[in-house]
Amino acid sequence: MISDMELVALVTSSDDQAAFQLLVERHQAAIRGFLRRLAAGDYGTADDLAQETFLMAYRKMHTFKSTGSFVSWLHTIAYRQFLQFTRKHARQQVMAEPPEQGHDPGQSIDAEILTQRLMAFVSPEERACLTLAYAAGMSHPEIGKVTDLPLGTVKSHIQRGKHKLQRWLKDHDHSISKDKTRTGAAPAKEAHRA
Repeated sequence: MISDMELVALVTSSDDQAAFQLLVERHQAAIRGFLRRLAAGDYGTADDLAQETFLMAYRKMHTFKSTGSFVSWLHTIAYRQFLQFTRKHARQQVMAEPPEQGHDPGQSIDAEILTQRLMAFVSPEERACLTLAYAAGMSHPEIGKVTDLPLGTVKSHIQRGKHKLQRWLKDHDHSISKDKTRTGAAPAKEAHRA
């Protein structure tokens, strides 16, 4: 399988449309998922922003520096597209309807929908940091690069966001596994991030 770096080289050197299409196919699910969480489940907005992300990536491919990963670079573009969108459309945000009482997100096929709805209860910065950490599996330093935030701020956003989500779940009588939400506990993948 051809690497992202090789595909980027083909796009920048010979404007290879097929190579760019492979990059889109390889990374569109991750970028769309990231943007859906940032947009708190607004699929239409997230899909529009994903399209804009890939258009911008194509236009700016020559600026990509191979010192970082291509997927981190894409997430950076996606995050900036989201911030630009929120600035342009600064209007009163309508809170998503909370899920029904007694809903168990750990055992439901609707867990993804609940996750996206819950993301409306945290700030956009917390949402971005949480999503990059847990959905994209990025380290704290990588998140700092994507969001252009200092490492301490990234850690604070993740902790505050987790605390807000845990409090909401507790206040709304949702049972969740203590292993997943214990304050200060980190998934195995996260242990190396600090």
